Amino acid sequence: MIPIKPVGSKPVSTPSSPNGSSGVSGAAGVALQYLQPGALNLSALPPLSLYIHWPWCVRKCPYCDFNSHEAKADENLEEAYLAALRADLEMSLPLIWGRKIYTVFIGGGTPSLMSAAGLDRLLSDLRTLLPLDGACEITMEANPGTFEAEKFKSYRASGINRLSIGIQSFNAQHLKALGRIHDDGEARRAVEIAQANFDNFNLDLMYALPSQTLDEARRDLETALSFRPPHLSLYHLTMEPNTLFAKYPPQLPDDDLSADMQDLVAEMTATAGYGHYEVSAYAQPGHQARHNLNYWQFGDYLGIGAGAHSKLSFPHRVLRQARYKQPKTYMEQMAAGTPVQEEHEIGRGEMGFEFMLNALRLQGGFSPNLFAERTGTTMNTIEKALNEAESKGLLYRDHLLIKPTELGQRFLNDLQQMFLAD
Repeated sequence: MIPIKPVGSKPVSTPSSPNGSSGVSGAAGVALQYLQPGALNLSALPPLSLYIHWPWCVRKCPYCDFNSHEAKADENLEEAYLAALRADLEMSLPLIWGRKIYTVFIGGGTPSLMSAAGLDRLLSDLRTLLPLDGACEITMEANPGTFEAEKFKSYRASGINRLSIGIQSFNAQHLKALGRIHDDGEARRAVEIAQANFDNFNLDLMYALPSQTLDEARRDLETALSFRPPHLSLYHLTMEPNTLFAKYPPQLPDDDLSADMQDLVAEMTATAGYGHYEVSAYAQPGHQARHNLNYWQFGDYLGIGAGAHSKLSFPHRVLRQARYKQPKTYMEQMAAGTPVQEEHEIGRGEMGFEFMLNALRLQGGFSPNLFAERTGTTMNTIEKALNEAESKGLLYRDHLLIKPTELGQRFLNDLQQMFLAD
């Protein structure tokens, strides 16, 4: 999954509720506080998703800036973490009373390192504590190299109905350069196991890899498309801060070659019948990722687990939370009833930027009514930026639709920055 990081107001440390208590009673006090009158006026609360973070992996990849930590399989550690997740969810319930969960995403790290029994326990806890929608999309991230056919049959039987597989490449040389634990044969085998057990699955693929040629990028995409996955996530490799690649940059394709690869992706996916609905997302009809769509449409999400972020709406304010990142610290703080490290309201002045930062990623745009519904403010708050973006040819808008133009999609970062508050 693409990580959502809080922006806007400077977060403040809130290890407990305002009255100094912790645990469920403290969360109930926080919920009562946030139900008080405030600066916003939301006509309705948005759909609510649940994100669960599994923080461990076999080996940290040199390009990865996610909250992941190398660890060997440990049954006791798994049990302790699952207990912390349940306690975290129980403590968060007062913030989401009466709201249905429409999508669940289990990300990481490598959640497919979890035992079949552990995953079954986790989903049983969710069903016990939460009102899940009857058509709830429940996605789990998985990496080749951790695929066992019987275990994935068990995952499916426990309730996982969508798989997201971190293939990245079908080229053995490129997989090695990316530090992946699987080879090209395991990549293909993983997709075959997914096809045998899941009607709905996604393949993650990267391009503009170290020393990658245009023909190699073509072959990677041809291989992925040959499996007819319902969904594809196609990412341009970037050098993220605080990663091994940032410290020791590999030789990457130049800008012209990277642009050719991007054009190739657009051409091949369209020819194969995939709709390009978000910056990096391509789907067969009816298979858009509902969980990620909820992010881009500025929906709500409760995040539990080490380093997980939440965005929760109330009638008169929108709250962001971030949990402690280090798994050990998170579990210790959870045992004390204080897993939330940072908590803050999104200021009225930041609301327009926060919404546009997400919604402008949608190729098909959004309705102006959605802005008012999700932010509790009017379009007047971003009128100046809208006019400027439109005058520069970066944005199209009418009374029914606002969307980035082709030029706006190409210079998306510049377009998004225009909505930052002065």
